Amino acid sequence: MQVTKHTDHFATAPQLAPEHMPALAQHGFHTVINNRPDMEGGPDQPTSAQMQTAAEAAGLIYHYLPVISGAITPDQIKEMATLVNNAPGPVLAFCRSGARSTQLWMMGQD
Repeated sequence: MQVTKHTDHFATAPQLAPEHMPALAQHGFHTVINNRPDMEGGPDQPTSAQMQTAAEAAGLIYHYLPVISGAITPDQIKEMATLVNNAPGPVLAFCRSGARSTQLWMMGQD
């Protein structure tokens, strides 16, 4: 599991699996944001429901904000900023590679 720390409050990662959730909690994360739409990677990609179940079982707060790569909307930028700014941190957001989550967060910093 590769995590990129951007600030003390926010980090990103590529696609996670349900089994990663306990380790995220052990590493001090409190909130997880999933920016990857269900089925984007085909049937082998864990669903948001599976990720939420695993996150909550590990004691994490979970949010699903699916964003299509290359089609980020102003509303999604605003919602991401709200989630990150109001969530107990540290917050970890993920998508396929981590780039979309990073871009979405950076756009909300303006």
